[in-house]
Amino acid sequence: MENFLSQVAKINDVINGFAWGWFAIIMLLGTGLITTVITKCFQISHIGHWWKQTIGSMLHKRTRHNKDKGAVSQFQALCTALAATIGTGNIAGVAAAICIGGPGAVVWMWVAAFLGMMTNFSENILGIYFRRKNTEEEWSGGAMYYLKDGLGSYKGCKQIGKILAVIFAIFAVLASFGIGNMGQINKITLNIESAFFGNVSAPTLGGVSVVNWVIGIVLMFIGGFIILGGLQRIASFAERIVPFMAVIYVIGALIVMIVHYDKIGAMFAAIFKFAFGAKALAGGVAGTALKLAIKNGCKRGIFSNEAGLGSSVMVHSNSNVIEPVKQGMWGIFEVFADTMIVCTMTAIVVLSSGYINLETGVVDEGISDATLVAKAFGNVFGKGGEWFIAIAVLLFAFTTVMGWSHYGAKAVEYLFGVKGAKVYRVIFVLMIVSGAVMTSSLAWDISDTFNGLMMIPNLIGVLSLTPLIIKLTNNYVDRNIKKKDVKPMLSVFPEIEEEMEAKLKIQQAEEA
Repeated sequence: MENFLSQVAKINDVINGFAWGWFAIIMLLGTGLITTVITKCFQISHIGHWWKQTIGSMLHKRTRHNKDKGAVSQFQALCTALAATIGTGNIAGVAAAICIGGPGAVVWMWVAAFLGMMTNFSENILGIYFRRKNTEEEWSGGAMYYLKDGLGSYKGCKQIGKILAVIFAIFAVLASFGIGNMGQINKITLNIESAFFGNVSAPTLGGVSVVNWVIGIVLMFIGGFIILGGLQRIASFAERIVPFMAVIYVIGALIVMIVHYDKIGAMFAAIFKFAFGAKALAGGVAGTALKLAIKNGCKRGIFSNEAGLGSSVMVHSNSNVIEPVKQGMWGIFEVFADTMIVCTMTAIVVLSSGYINLETGVVDEGISDATLVAKAFGNVFGKGGEWFIAIAVLLFAFTTVMGWSHYGAKAVEYLFGVKGAKVYRVIFVLMIVSGAVMTSSLAWDISDTFNGLMMIPNLIGVLSLTPLIIKLTNNYVDRNIKKKDVKPMLSVFPEIEEEMEAKLKIQQAEEA
């Protein structure tokens, strides 16, 4: 059995190296660059507009509240997507990127996020344009649908579109159990056990500490209450928790930065110095250092905000929004909030902690990426800082589980229908305990691979539909920014287009 698992691990390492290697990075950055160019650098050229239409519209009832059956508000859709993306990658993931790739990895994390804004924008407008109602009158959208109905609409691509849609859905379901469930729960358990039960000698059950079992069972019941309540309950939970946890974490990080204010100049100098291989890490070759900085910065940025994986589209498509591009702008803000704000604050905490030599980029002896952020907070807040990070990981990781439960359910719905999605949710909840008691990392290593493999069919769909992305973006800009009298493009389906046009006219009349 050990030999078999060893062989599985080796095979997975090879596939994972492909899924999260240079091929993935080039494909993701390339897609981001193409979507940035074709939308005329929308994230910069219309920054005032998308900012006003997203976070600037928070006081508008339509943004925060929802009356449509089977939909959630635009803000709830954002919070649910952020719930899935703001996870352990924002804490341990950023620390790992800096430990392996040096301070320069932060610049490449920003580059990946800047381009990823338009990848996420493109995914979301396609998700809204190709969405439809299921048998329970709930919106269903995602890469599966724009692969099947978008790519599949091209001459000779009908079968290819269907096959890629099924492949994407299968990878999404498998990834949801690992990266979206067991991996996150395991991180929560390890952090809580270390921070609060480190000196406790607890009995074991089945070779696993009773503490792990208790944590797993408690999280399973809480998760079950939220997940089995459907998207409305998940979105309501995310709407309350995500803004709170993000703001508290950023405030804590700002305090750490202020305490270490004398290192800010040297910290930013190191970030840009190492970003382009000016110095080699630990006396190595400068070219190798540059590769490490690019690869780890881009990989962790992508892994954190998930732009290009096609995952968050499945919840953005449930928004009560009428215009595809409006939800696309929430996608831009999602990446901005996740990487430019939360990940950047983690980077500042890590680099100002004193545990990394800003001249050489080398981490101090005995410090690992798993403990770096906790120790940095501990330096300022004492033991309370380590508890703070344990609670932050709990909230970040648990909300990720909530978000991914919806992604997996939507993928199962595409494959097996609404009834299949209900069965999936029950299984997903039961698997939470497994994450708390499992000791082997192989299960979520494999899931990490599936998570990366999701992007391949998704990006094929996005790239193949760039002409449509151009049309949808130009149509929106012409009507809403240039004030031209142009017929709106709201859905690929005539009956939904007609329904959305009627709603749009009512909305415009209310705003007039």
